[in-house]
Amino acid sequence: AGLDVVKQKDEDVMTAEAQAYLQGLSERLAGFRPTRVLLEYAPEEDAAINQRYRDYLAGTFELPANEIYQLGFRIAKAAGHERVYTFDNRDVEWQAEAMFDYAKAHDSPEMNAFNEIIQSFTEEDAKARATLPLAELLRRANDAELERRNMDLYLATNAIGAGDGYAGAAAAASWWARNFRMYANIQRLAEPGERIIAIGGAGHMAILKQLLAIDGRLEGEAVESYF
Repeated sequence: AGLDVVKQKDEDVMTAEAQAYLQGLSERLAGFRPTRVLLEYAPEEDAAINQRYRDYLAGTFELPANEIYQLGFRIAKAAGHERVYTFDNRDVEWQAEAMFDYAKAHDSPEMNAFNEIIQSFTEEDAKARATLPLAELLRRANDAELERRNMDLYLATNAIGAGDGYAGAAAAASWWARNFRMYANIQRLAEPGERIIAIGGAGHMAILKQLLAIDGRLEGEAVESYF
């Protein structure tokens, strides 16, 4: 929370009602019969995360308010798994500094439009979190049109510096590069017979779903019915 361009007020998932819903959701997702549960955490944290998972199985770790634990650990336990996996890659982050510097120096209209879109996203998200139950918030986060708009954020700034260093296109390419690496990690683990659940941030999943739809080797299952 707090690391994305669109700032969000955390949903309280620790209430009794939310906890009951998340437990039921995890059990329904475990009904997909996953063979691996893939989560978004830094690869160097794998040993620590899996120690926490073992502690959770032993009843000595209380789940914090994070999708890694609230969904990932619960699904893996319900599916009878001994461990969880990461599909994240952070060697290439969103490299937007040069784009922001160029936009400021040249008063780029694309950056003004980008800021307006961010403001709109923030207001819409705040309204949704104030009025919708958790199930509907999850459904909304996986809405195809919202995912398209999420990806469109990077096209809104893509033309910054076009013909003069292409700072906007370089920034967009760096974001897609991270997601291509994340998808490569999914492909590496998706051997014949594997049934994978991958849980990550909405900005990542929007792109990964597009790659999955293109990929002729893997078959995807829509998540909406599980909510």
